[in-house]
Parts: sequence; C-alpha cells; structure tokens
Amino acid sequence: MPDPEQSTAGPDQPDTFAARTDAAEGLPLGERADAFSALHDELRTRLESGGSASA
Repeated sequence: MPDPEQSTAGPDQPDTFAARTDAAEGLPLGERADAFSALHDELRTRLESGGSASA
C-alpha cells in the first residue's frame, strides 16, 4: 500500500488523491486520522501556493 503521507503525483502524472483517500479509509482509526491530516495539509499547501488541486 502506498504511503498516504507521500505525494506521488508530479506535473505529468495524474493526481492520485482519490486512490490515497480510498487507501486511508482502510486504515485503523489512528492511522486513518494521520493519513487524512496529511492529505488535508497537502491540499491546503497546494491551494495556497496556486498549485493544481484537481481532486
């Protein structure tokens, strides 16, 4: 399973947000909270920097 805290999407790769969200859903509660927190932080950073966040 990919690490939900690492982004694998690059400028020429499709965003894997949906896959990472699905993977986080299957984690135990504590790990799930950490995974969603990491996704939240990444999306906030991308939005604040003007990066593409097509999720």
